[in-house]
Amino acid sequence: MRKLFNIPIIHTSEDLGSHLVEAKKEYVSKYGLSKWDDHIKAVDKFWRELRETLLALPVDYKNAKLYQDSLPVCDLELEIVEKLAENENINYQILLELVKKGATIMGSEDPKLLIEERNLIIENGVTTLSNVYDDLMERRDSYIAQRINTTLKDEEIGLLFIGALHKVADKLPSDIQVVNLLTRQNSPKEKD
Repeated sequence: MRKLFNIPIIHTSEDLGSHLVEAKKEYVSKYGLSKWDDHIKAVDKFWRELRETLLALPVDYKNAKLYQDSLPVCDLELEIVEKLAENENINYQILLELVKKGATIMGSEDPKLLIEERNLIIENGVTTLSNVYDDLMERRDSYIAQRINTTLKDEEIGLLFIGALHKVADKLPSDIQVVNLLTRQNSPKEKD
Protein backbone atom coordinates (compact mmCIF):
# COMPACT_ATOMS: atom_id res chain seq x y z
CA MET A 1 0.00 0.00 0.00
CA ARG A 2 1.13 3.50 -0.80
CA LYS A 3 0.23 6.48 1.38
CA LEU A 4 -0.05 10.11 0.42
CA PHE A 5 -0.49 12.98 2.85
CA ASN A 6 -2.56 15.61 1.03
CA ILE A 7 -1.50 18.99 2.41
CA PRO A 8 -3.68 21.87 1.18
CA ILE A 9 -1.49 24.95 1.30
CA ILE A 10 -1.97 28.68 1.30
CA HIS A 11 0.37 30.41 -1.10
CA THR A 12 2.71 32.93 0.47
CA SER A 13 3.31 36.42 -0.87
CA GLU A 14 6.74 35.16 -2.03
CA ASP A 15 4.94 32.62 -4.24
CA LEU A 16 3.39 35.48 -6.21
CA GLY A 17 6.80 36.75 -7.28
CA SER A 18 6.45 39.59 -9.76
CA HIS A 19 2.65 39.49 -9.39
CA LEU A 20 2.78 40.44 -5.70
CA VAL A 21 2.33 44.17 -6.29
CA GLU A 22 -0.76 43.61 -8.44
CA ALA A 23 -2.26 41.04 -6.05
CA LYS A 24 -1.68 43.29 -3.03
CA LYS A 25 -3.19 46.26 -4.82
CA GLU A 26 -6.34 44.27 -5.75
CA TYR A 27 -6.67 42.85 -2.24
CA VAL A 28 -6.18 46.21 -0.51
CA SER A 29 -8.68 47.92 -2.84
CA LYS A 30 -11.34 45.32 -1.92
CA TYR A 31 -10.63 44.77 1.79
CA GLY A 32 -8.26 47.47 3.02
CA LEU A 33 -4.64 47.54 4.17
CA SER A 34 -5.34 46.21 7.68
CA LYS A 35 -7.02 43.12 6.20
CA TRP A 36 -3.96 42.60 3.98
CA ASP A 37 -1.75 42.74 7.07
CA ASP A 38 -4.07 40.29 8.87
CA HIS A 39 -3.92 37.99 5.85
CA ILE A 40 -0.11 38.02 5.82
CA LYS A 41 -0.03 37.21 9.56
CA ALA A 42 -2.56 34.37 9.10
CA VAL A 43 -0.52 32.87 6.25
CA ASP A 44 2.63 33.05 8.37
CA LYS A 45 0.86 31.36 11.29
CA PHE A 46 -0.47 28.63 8.97
CA TRP A 47 3.05 27.79 7.77
CA ARG A 48 4.57 27.79 11.27
CA GLU A 49 1.86 25.40 12.49
CA LEU A 50 2.19 23.20 9.40
CA ARG A 51 5.94 22.93 9.97
CA GLU A 52 5.36 21.79 13.56
CA THR A 53 2.78 19.24 12.39
CA LEU A 54 5.10 17.83 9.72
CA LEU A 55 8.05 17.52 12.07
CA ALA A 56 5.86 15.71 14.61
CA LEU A 57 4.62 13.09 12.12
CA PRO A 58 5.84 9.56 12.80
CA VAL A 59 7.35 9.35 9.31
CA ASP A 60 10.68 7.94 8.23
CA TYR A 61 11.54 10.72 5.80
CA LYS A 62 14.15 8.52 4.14
CA ASN A 63 11.14 6.68 2.71
CA ALA A 64 9.22 9.83 1.73
CA LYS A 65 8.75 11.72 -1.52
CA LEU A 66 7.79 15.39 -1.59
CA TYR A 67 5.49 16.69 -4.31
CA GLN A 68 5.12 20.48 -4.51
CA ASP A 69 2.52 22.59 -6.30
CA SER A 70 4.14 24.38 -9.27
CA LEU A 71 7.46 22.49 -9.06
CA PRO A 72 8.22 21.36 -12.63
CA VAL A 73 9.67 18.03 -13.65
CA CYS A 74 13.06 19.26 -14.91
CA ASP A 75 16.04 17.54 -13.21
CA LEU A 76 16.68 20.79 -11.28
CA GLU A 77 14.02 20.35 -8.60
CA LEU A 78 16.38 20.42 -5.62
CA GLU A 79 18.20 23.49 -6.93
CA ILE A 80 14.86 25.30 -7.36
CA VAL A 81 13.83 24.39 -3.81
CA GLU A 82 17.18 25.55 -2.42
CA LYS A 83 17.00 28.87 -4.29
CA LEU A 84 13.44 29.61 -3.16
CA ALA A 85 14.31 28.62 0.42
CA GLU A 86 17.21 31.11 0.32
CA ASN A 87 14.68 33.77 -0.72
CA GLU A 88 12.81 33.34 2.60
CA ASN A 89 9.95 31.27 1.15
CA ILE A 90 8.79 29.26 4.16
CA ASN A 91 7.11 26.60 2.00
CA TYR A 92 10.45 25.79 0.39
CA GLN A 93 12.35 26.13 3.66
CA ILE A 94 10.12 23.37 5.07
CA LEU A 95 10.73 21.22 1.99
CA LEU A 96 14.46 21.69 2.37
CA GLU A 97 14.24 20.80 6.07
CA LEU A 98 12.46 17.54 5.15
CA VAL A 99 15.09 16.82 2.49
CA LYS A 100 17.75 17.14 5.20
CA LYS A 101 15.79 14.48 7.11
CA GLY A 102 16.12 12.19 4.08
CA ALA A 103 13.04 12.96 1.94
CA THR A 104 13.31 13.15 -1.84
CA ILE A 105 12.06 16.15 -3.84
CA MET A 106 10.02 15.12 -6.86
CA GLY A 107 9.10 17.35 -9.77
CA SER A 108 5.32 17.38 -9.82
CA GLU A 109 4.17 19.46 -12.75
CA ASP A 110 4.39 19.59 -16.52
CA PRO A 111 6.49 22.68 -17.32
CA LYS A 112 4.37 23.40 -20.43
CA LEU A 113 1.22 23.64 -18.32
CA LEU A 114 2.94 25.98 -15.85
CA ILE A 115 4.01 28.24 -18.71
CA GLU A 116 0.46 28.17 -20.05
CA GLU A 117 -0.82 29.23 -16.61
CA ARG A 118 1.75 32.02 -16.37
CA ASN A 119 0.68 33.32 -19.77
CA LEU A 120 -2.99 33.27 -18.72
CA ILE A 121 -2.14 35.27 -15.61
CA ILE A 122 -0.13 37.79 -17.63
CA GLU A 123 -2.98 38.20 -20.13
CA ASN A 124 -5.88 38.25 -17.65
CA GLY A 125 -4.55 39.27 -14.24
CA VAL A 126 -3.83 37.38 -11.03
CA THR A 127 -7.37 36.97 -9.71
CA THR A 128 -9.16 36.15 -12.97
CA LEU A 129 -10.83 32.75 -13.04
CA SER A 130 -12.45 31.43 -16.18
CA ASN A 131 -13.47 28.21 -17.89
CA VAL A 132 -10.09 28.25 -19.63
CA TYR A 133 -8.35 28.39 -16.25
CA ASP A 134 -10.60 25.63 -14.86
CA ASP A 135 -9.64 23.40 -17.81
CA LEU A 136 -5.97 24.16 -17.19
CA MET A 137 -6.31 23.31 -13.49
CA GLU A 138 -7.97 20.01 -14.45
CA ARG A 139 -5.06 19.15 -16.77
CA ARG A 140 -2.50 20.13 -14.14
CA ASP A 141 -4.24 17.97 -11.52
CA SER A 142 -4.34 15.00 -13.89
CA TYR A 143 -0.63 15.36 -14.61
CA ILE A 144 0.27 15.62 -10.92
CA ALA A 145 -1.84 12.54 -10.10
CA GLN A 146 -0.19 10.59 -12.91
CA ARG A 147 3.25 11.72 -11.71
CA ILE A 148 2.52 10.56 -8.15
CA ASN A 149 1.13 7.26 -9.41
CA THR A 150 4.23 6.48 -11.47
CA THR A 151 6.85 7.60 -8.92
CA LEU A 152 5.40 6.62 -5.51
CA LYS A 153 6.35 3.00 -4.89
CA ASP A 154 4.89 0.40 -2.52
CA GLU A 155 5.61 1.14 1.13
CA GLU A 156 6.60 4.73 0.32
CA ILE A 157 4.96 7.82 1.73
CA GLY A 158 4.25 10.89 -0.34
CA LEU A 159 3.58 14.40 0.89
CA LEU A 160 1.69 16.57 -1.59
CA PHE A 161 1.91 20.31 -0.90
CA ILE A 162 -0.90 21.60 -3.10
CA GLY A 163 -3.07 24.70 -3.38
CA ALA A 164 -6.50 24.26 -1.82
CA LEU A 165 -8.34 24.64 -5.16
CA HIS A 166 -6.63 21.57 -6.65
CA LYS A 167 -8.35 18.18 -6.73
CA VAL A 168 -5.39 15.87 -7.28
CA ALA A 169 -6.48 13.35 -4.62
CA ASP A 170 -9.69 12.65 -6.57
CA LYS A 171 -7.61 11.49 -9.54
CA LEU A 172 -5.34 9.02 -7.74
CA PRO A 173 -5.75 5.24 -8.04
CA SER A 174 -7.41 3.41 -5.15
CA ASP A 175 -4.19 1.69 -4.03
CA ILE A 176 -2.90 5.06 -2.77
CA GLN A 177 -4.27 5.77 0.69
CA VAL A 178 -4.88 9.52 0.87
CA VAL A 179 -4.74 11.20 4.27
CA ASN A 180 -5.72 14.85 4.51
CA LEU A 181 -3.03 16.07 6.86
CA LEU A 182 -4.76 19.14 8.23
CA THR A 183 -7.93 17.24 9.12
CA ARG A 184 -6.10 13.96 9.85
CA GLN A 185 -8.96 12.05 8.20
CA ASN A 186 -8.83 9.68 5.28
CA SER A 187 -10.40 11.28 2.26
CA PRO A 188 -13.26 9.55 0.51
CA LYS A 189 -12.25 8.34 -2.92
CA GLU A 190 -14.61 8.87 -5.81
CA LYS A 191 -15.10 5.79 -7.93
CA ASP A 192 -14.88 6.18 -11.69
